[in-house]
Amino acid sequence: MLNDQQVNALTDQEAEESRKKYGSNALTPPEQSSFWAELWDTFRGDALIRILTVALIITVVFAIVGVGDWLEAVGIAIAVALATTVSTYSEYSNNQLFQKLQDEYSKIMCKVFRKRDGQVQVRDLKIDEIVTGDFVLLQAGDKVSADGVLVSGEIKVNQASLNGESEDAKKAPAPAGYQYDETKVDFLDPCKVYRGSVVTSGEAVMEVKCVGDKSQFGRLASELKEDEERESPLKVKLGKVADAISRFGYIGGTLIAIAFMLNCVFFTPTLLPGAASYFSGANLMQILRDLVASITLAVVIIVVAVPEGLPMMVALVSGLNMKKLLKDNILIREIDGAETAGSLNILFSDKTGTITKGALQVTSFISPEDKEYTDYTAIPQKLQEMLLINICGNTNAIALVSGGALQVTGGNATERALHQFVGVEGTLAYETYKLSCADRLMFNSANKYSASLLTGGKLDRAIIKGAPEKLLAHCTRYYDENLEVHPLTDQVRAALEARMSQLSEKAMRVLAFATSDNRIGEHLLQDMTFVGMVGIRDELRPEAVEAIRTAKRAGIQVVMVTGDKKETAAAIARDAKLIESPDDLTLTSDDMAAMSDEELKKALPHLRVVARALPTDKSRLVRVSQELNLVVGMTGDGVNDAPALKKADVGFAMGSGTEVSKEAAEITILDDNFNSVVKTVLYGRTIYNNIRKFIVFQLTINISAVLIALIGPFLGMGTPLSVTQMLWVNIVMDTLAALALGGEPALDRYMDEKPKRRDESIISKNMWSSLLVMGIYLTAASLLFLLHPFFQGLFRADGQMIYQGHDIYFMTGFFCFYVLSAMLNGFNARTDKVNIFDNITQNRMFLAVMGLIAVVQVLMTFVGGSILRTAPLTASEWGVVVLLSLVVLPVGTLRKLVFPQKAE
Repeated sequence: MLNDQQVNALTDQEAEESRKKYGSNALTPPEQSSFWAELWDTFRGDALIRILTVALIITVVFAIVGVGDWLEAVGIAIAVALATTVSTYSEYSNNQLFQKLQDEYSKIMCKVFRKRDGQVQVRDLKIDEIVTGDFVLLQAGDKVSADGVLVSGEIKVNQASLNGESEDAKKAPAPAGYQYDETKVDFLDPCKVYRGSVVTSGEAVMEVKCVGDKSQFGRLASELKEDEERESPLKVKLGKVADAISRFGYIGGTLIAIAFMLNCVFFTPTLLPGAASYFSGANLMQILRDLVASITLAVVIIVVAVPEGLPMMVALVSGLNMKKLLKDNILIREIDGAETAGSLNILFSDKTGTITKGALQVTSFISPEDKEYTDYTAIPQKLQEMLLINICGNTNAIALVSGGALQVTGGNATERALHQFVGVEGTLAYETYKLSCADRLMFNSANKYSASLLTGGKLDRAIIKGAPEKLLAHCTRYYDENLEVHPLTDQVRAALEARMSQLSEKAMRVLAFATSDNRIGEHLLQDMTFVGMVGIRDELRPEAVEAIRTAKRAGIQVVMVTGDKKETAAAIARDAKLIESPDDLTLTSDDMAAMSDEELKKALPHLRVVARALPTDKSRLVRVSQELNLVVGMTGDGVNDAPALKKADVGFAMGSGTEVSKEAAEITILDDNFNSVVKTVLYGRTIYNNIRKFIVFQLTINISAVLIALIGPFLGMGTPLSVTQMLWVNIVMDTLAALALGGEPALDRYMDEKPKRRDESIISKNMWSSLLVMGIYLTAASLLFLLHPFFQGLFRADGQMIYQGHDIYFMTGFFCFYVLSAMLNGFNARTDKVNIFDNITQNRMFLAVMGLIAVVQVLMTFVGGSILRTAPLTASEWGVVVLLSLVVLPVGTLRKLVFPQKAE
């Protein structure tokens, strides 16, 4: 326990004065790129934009010398600027939102001693709220929050982030007269601890000496670099799709340029028909005009066809879903984490606090004579005192009595439950014993016990707490109610083992206590004296059962990994409906150790529970599963869980866990709830499906636009869509559609889908049917609109003849028909259901964006003029355009009926 001399806790007023005098513990954030800087990077870094800019410059030069069209040059410039600006702003705003939420929810929480009304309390404060002079409790898994010196306890810290050394450094309290020098950086100083280092074992109290930018970490912060971002499976798939479409675009652009020139030579000659006449010296300037026009058209076709925004869709859609995820207590720490979660095949989950509530409660104490006490005060006094010493003298938790109430901070859930069991009365009584700890052995999964060597008036021996089967096996004696020692006979041992089994079968955790006359070391466990054991209940989360059922429905194998006994773990797994079949398998760590990797791979499909698990077991399970080409998820909260969280395809850290585990994981579950883990899978599948919808919408336009531009010249129609018109179409499909379809809701039916294989193409058979049918329909409908006299007769013929003998009103009608048809096809693309309005009210952004496209398209007819080759239409002409555009909806519905969605 700590005394007032060791911890001179600050009041809130003193803390504020310290902050004013020495500064805040907040680090100056790194300088972030401005919107204008990112816009410039887009212009500078996008090869297609550079090519288009070159084409623009050539067009301007020819316009200056009188052989080019100024209006076309202006149109290209406006379209390029608008497309790039909208795209950059969309990505920039979503990245800003992501970073803001990360900063808000990723602040490290620290256990700080503060004084209020004369009473010292341990408070959870954000790292930025710590000030010079504060006393901070450091425990295994914590990240040191500031520079300082230890005043109590001993710890080992990893300082690799500061000095590159992987070996842990031991730290101990500063001796009397120790002088702290903040200008001297010495990582080998046994008393100094530095911000950014990680506590790997032990427990200590640090007095803060240096905060914020003045700390060593603060001085190094500007030089620290993040690891390179890993590409997720979906990004790899999108990259492959983008490359394939790019090849299509480059080939199509080249063919269209050739077709355009052939049209100029043979179909629309400016002099006499024939190539000889066209290439005569008198036609040189026209040749140059046509050549520039063909190159510009080819570049625009490439810009339209190549989905340069496709790989960034993961970030865009994830950003749009960030707030939705946070409402469900899911913090995405790496932006690719959620979409990868949607492809999980197998999920290894902790039990305590995830599948169970984590609100542990000691329900009974079993004495060595097999007597059960459900209340601490009912235990005979002498045995009660021994149990109290075993609980309070061998713990990482700090128990304080403030205002007559017990406040327990730190430690794990089990230790906090034990302190609550002894209550205020026990805590105050222990403080009078004046015991001191001469040596300590921290709990680890391999030993399955912890120990403290106590000295003082009440006791002078080691106390041990741990797994009952481990301790009982090494006990040769036991205490009776009066603390008299008796031999632990086979009969007594059998009775205790039977009681252990009864408690385990009731899904209760059992913890045993013993004492040893040996010092902490190799012979500690020899000839121990048994004190007793407690039964600890951890209620199953009601929602966990339904969440596990949902995960199974989604094709995800859930495996519970726990440190509990096999019987306890199996009982909880049955209650949670993890074990439902005789073929379902429960293994212990020892069972796994006896199996080869090949044997474990064969057993893996039936595995449901791993009991008495070690951290190394988690890493092995991840490795073996990935060797089977499975997408693996892992939950964890401790220091030792970090390697497995890092190795897994998706690591889920618990919000109450250590900072080390949170940094290793892609996702933090803020409420520690398994239900939230399963919701992450749903959101991941939603992101994946929304990107698929975007691909269908975008590629349908790509296919039709390229085919129209390619076939048009051979039918004597030239290029029905002008350069600036196609650039406007590119804006619609590249950015606005991403915003519209990126907000599609998370639907429960996505959990009926099978997990996506790593090698599975992102474009499914159903998507191909949609792309080909709707792409061919848009192409055929557009060509029919242009070629059949009936449609031309529906528009006025008293305007300017602007293209291939067609009136400007007719060509405006065609442009609007094409854009509105493509827009309305978004209703087909957003759902596989026949009902195109399925869940439409859950994505109001879709309706808003589609409405915006329609309104702007109408405005284009008034203000586009010669740049966009448009003119205002009458009400009757708009009626024709709208009615013809609506035909795309029944065509899409018919396709769904003929080619229904099949389970993949």
